[in-house]
Amino acid sequence: MEARGRVDEPRGPVLHIVVVGFHHKKGCQVEFSYPPLVPEEGHDSSSLPEEWKYLPFLALPDGAHNYQEDSVYFHLPPLTGDMKCVYGVSCYRQIEAKALRVRQADVTRETVQKSVCVLSRVPLYGLLQAKLQLITHAYFEEKDFSQISILKELYDHMNGSLRGTTPEGSQVYLGLSPRDLILHFRHKVLVLFKLVLLERKVLFYVSPVNRLVGTLMTVLSLFPGMMEHGLADSSHYRPRSSVSEESGQAEATPGSEEFVSVSVTDIDGSAGGCPPSRGSPESSESDWETLDPSVLEEGAPKSMEALDSEAGAAITEQPQSASGQAVLTQGLVSGLEEDQYGMPLAIFTKGYLCLPYMALQQHHLLSDSRVVLLMLMSLTTADLRFADYLVKHVTENREDVFLDGTGWEGGDEWIRAQFGLYVHSLLATSLQQDNEKLLADYGSSFVSAWKNTHNYRVWHSNRHPAMSEVTPGHPFQGQYSVADVKLKFSHSVQNSERGKKIGNAVMTTSRNVVQTGKAVGQSVGGALTSARSAMSSWFSTLAQPAGGGKKTTCLKIS
Repeated sequence: MEARGRVDEPRGPVLHIVVVGFHHKKGCQVEFSYPPLVPEEGHDSSSLPEEWKYLPFLALPDGAHNYQEDSVYFHLPPLTGDMKCVYGVSCYRQIEAKALRVRQADVTRETVQKSVCVLSRVPLYGLLQAKLQLITHAYFEEKDFSQISILKELYDHMNGSLRGTTPEGSQVYLGLSPRDLILHFRHKVLVLFKLVLLERKVLFYVSPVNRLVGTLMTVLSLFPGMMEHGLADSSHYRPRSSVSEESGQAEATPGSEEFVSVSVTDIDGSAGGCPPSRGSPESSESDWETLDPSVLEEGAPKSMEALDSEAGAAITEQPQSASGQAVLTQGLVSGLEEDQYGMPLAIFTKGYLCLPYMALQQHHLLSDSRVVLLMLMSLTTADLRFADYLVKHVTENREDVFLDGTGWEGGDEWIRAQFGLYVHSLLATSLQQDNEKLLADYGSSFVSAWKNTHNYRVWHSNRHPAMSEVTPGHPFQGQYSVADVKLKFSHSVQNSERGKKIGNAVMTTSRNVVQTGKAVGQSVGGALTSARSAMSSWFSTLAQPAGGGKKTTCLKIS
């Protein structure tokens, strides 16, 4: 440990148990930590390491007062060079002040709001949340927040029962349901999956917070190996001044980062839109920046050769083989624990952050932004077949997939296996010579952008023995058919503004016809005219070639 008073390494995965409260004058602050976050100041100190200054705002989310209880996942940067990402799970509750058995002098409001938080070295979100919810409930039932023995017992219990720092088996997937994700987002799950591959900035809007973090982490659980080993560097950021001093580079130019805003309808299906203040990036000056300033550099996409020769590209070669060809043995190093397929992909490395929940105070991390072209994310015919295959299996097995405990098709593990096949096939296809036609099934614009990402360059510069077993080509490639036309039409109607207008016009027309018995009168005639106009405009748009890439748009997933 550094000479900054850090605590000794715990014997298990849990680093700290923390209580965060809302003070009527000071706002969100740490009220208790075990072991102490700053050892020399004791467990009741509100002092924080500089790297964790956002901890109170992450553990006690914005708008939490609107709910009796909530939970949140978040990531913190490491405190020392030999540590990895710190995973936070927090459970929030509020109680009426008059119900307290022991009421401290600083309790001046009608309600008391607090969160109990676990800081862990292992990404066991759902498992930690399940244990923490029980303890938080018991802590509040004491009606005396000075009774902290239960929190110390929680620390000892978790480190006793969760030995080791490597996640095992299905533990990492507890509470993350791909079935629920597909039932809500349907075909759009694949859009979200491909967005992450492109390393775009994606900002989700969902309320309450437990549904927000659950949605995001479930998307990431679709990537092979991501939950187990792919998030170790996902929170690495530090003060802008230190980055500038060490790299000798000027600060990043505003407007140089690409950004996608994903405004998500509430998981319950209620009205969507952006909750006040939660999702909007602030324009304030940034005190912090991503770890590697190169991710903010402007300029046209670089060639693969130029990218592989940048700083950090450690490419070594063995002596030439008998055929005279140099054998590539090691390329760009991800620093992650990979399998023989090269999974997990090095997506959340080199400064690309994964923040399951962002406090308003952190939004400056997204202030340098542009939006991504919608054309990059248009699903191809093969993609739509794949997404439709998932949706049908999940919806058809909605009720009985787990009744006998042996369900497979349509279940969570089955869904993850399908996405594993998708990304393995995509990678295998990218290695083929003259593969433009095969890659077109994934979207030519998407593939071109993806090949310029850090995660693809790292993967491509190394050898992965098991990839020889993967058949190149899209899993759902094939001849275009009438069924594909129907699928494309249905998807376009549901996911374009003009398509939605068509649907609304048709629904209005149908309603009026039913009510009047025949399509007469001004209201029905107007509806028919509106439907014809919308349909004509929509088809004319479909017939136009893709734009030149200058128009930007914001992708809305609802």
